[in-house]
Amino acid sequence: MTGAGGTSETYDLAIDPTRSTLDTAVRVAKLAEAARFDALFTADLLRFDAQGAIGSQEPLVFVSALSQVTSRIGLIATVSSTFHHPFNLARLFGTLDHVSNGRAAWNLVTSSIGEENFGAGELPSPEERYARAAETLEVVNALWDSWEPDALTAGADGRAVLHRDRVHPIHHSGRFFTVTGPLNIPPLPQRRPVQIQAGQSEAGTALGARYAEIVFTSLPTLDHALDFTRKIRAQARSLGRADGLPLIFSSFHATYGATEEEAERLVRERRESLDFDRGRAQLADMLGGGVDLSELPLDAPLPESLLPDVASVNRRRGRVDIFTGYARQGYTLRELIIAAQDTGHWAAAGTPEQLADAVEERFRAGVLDVISLSGLADPRQHDFVVNGLLHELRKRKIVAADYTGTTLRENLGLELPARDTAPVRV
Repeated sequence: MTGAGGTSETYDLAIDPTRSTLDTAVRVAKLAEAARFDALFTADLLRFDAQGAIGSQEPLVFVSALSQVTSRIGLIATVSSTFHHPFNLARLFGTLDHVSNGRAAWNLVTSSIGEENFGAGELPSPEERYARAAETLEVVNALWDSWEPDALTAGADGRAVLHRDRVHPIHHSGRFFTVTGPLNIPPLPQRRPVQIQAGQSEAGTALGARYAEIVFTSLPTLDHALDFTRKIRAQARSLGRADGLPLIFSSFHATYGATEEEAERLVRERRESLDFDRGRAQLADMLGGGVDLSELPLDAPLPESLLPDVASVNRRRGRVDIFTGYARQGYTLRELIIAAQDTGHWAAAGTPEQLADAVEERFRAGVLDVISLSGLADPRQHDFVVNGLLHELRKRKIVAADYTGTTLRENLGLELPARDTAPVRV
């Protein structure tokens, strides 16, 4: 955490389709850094039409470009372990850490779409994807640790001197990968980029408890957040990890109003404009797909027979768990479709002070360490975010007023990871 025991904040990078995607991103990145956001967050989707008309930019290339027009803000790239090889991942994120002078972070996902673009066959099961992710992290971390800290030194003439006896192969042979190593780029500014993991299924929680420094979550209520945080941190402690790890990173879908009435009106107008036919399809996706909701009445609960067994679903089990839970609480189809507009993420509406109250509640409960905000590209939203919500959170000592270091790891209050000299587990 940053500052005086406060949360960190990231900006969820949005793109204006009326301008060059890079021009818009550069403008937003500079606004975010001026507002002292800790990081920019880029998502990734691997299928046409999955992210609207402008598509989905490749995150590592995108944030590498932004590293050259910023100097302090962190750069979080979402990259799938299911469709990438660990040696390439180690080099890509290692290079990003170098070109950004220690501002790189990897948001590891195992992907719920895109398998048709990476070879024949169906998407592997969640258990298989997370087993591959665990081995990927073992290999990537071993590669980042394959250079001793003093393997590269400055000679008397100022030139770099490589001590080859301080650079070691990793000789990994596992279920998914065989990698000899060592990595062919020098030690990184952060030793390892900050490691973030997204996934709330049982397998995802186990991976995050073992490896993640930060877990990205969709926890719509305080009860969800309390339950998840207790579970993952108990698992982390049982593995010998320090108290307070992993940090909890939550997106925040905020509707801002100058008054409470204005915020309520904006929420009401958005609900009144919903296309409930499209909403049925979106809710079916939140329930894992394969559920036909087309003929069901809007103002009746879903029949139990339509609710999937979460363990049998191959994609986005965390979301499926949330929405089947809502259905079993008696939500009507209409209420479920409305809830699905935020895809299971935390949503709130109100004035900046009221939204700060919502953030403070989770912060004081110990279930919020990093929060994702958006809206800087729009002048009205920018004012509400920077001069409203962030100002209020800083006044309450929940968010730090300025950067505390030059690397992302320093600004997030994360210690430099110890170098792992043990053999990679296979």
